[in-house]
Amino acid sequence: MNFLYEEINLMALYNTGNRERLIEVLTEMKTYLTLSETELRDLTDGTLDKLAGMTDAEFNELELYPDCI
Repeated sequence: MNFLYEEINLMALYNTGNRERLIEVLTEMKTYLTLSETELRDLTDGTLDKLAGMTDAEFNELELYPDCI
């Protein structure tokens, strides 16, 4: 699954350690967005769609945190 840079950042911010819980957390976060936050809502929707279309094993292979220098 190819995630955008912004989607990786969003997942890193809300990462709970597993795909299903991350989907729940992002879905809940959307309820707090205002009507004017359309860009973040669209980003979250796209991320949720991609998360729903992948397996837990694929999610576990994602590198959500870059290596520190």
